[in-house]
Amino acid sequence: WYQRRVRGVGKQWYQRRVRGHSDMAEEMRTEAMELCVTACEKFASSNEAASKMIKENMDKKFGSSWHVVVGEGFGFEITYETKNLLYMFFGGSVAIAVWKCS
Repeated sequence: WYQRRVRGVGKQWYQRRVRGHSDMAEEMRTEAMELCVTACEKFASSNEAASKMIKENMDKKFGSSWHVVVGEGFGFEITYETKNLLYMFFGGSVAIAVWKCS
């Protein structure tokens, strides 16, 4: 439910599809998804660094108490503040869970 134009080799562009679930407001969801995609592209070989970047930026932008998990093959059951959950897949196999709780 989201597409992003990404520069490929040379001057070619391609579309990268991102899918997921969220109960966030549209503006917050769009910013969070952009942040997640940017972090996963920047730290493609380090899920820990990507999750740290996402958490720090979400804390600055939307207040503290954000939690982030980036990885493959995990499940979760969480308690979170309503309207503050994003769960998405990036690049096919990388899952990202972002939620706020105090």
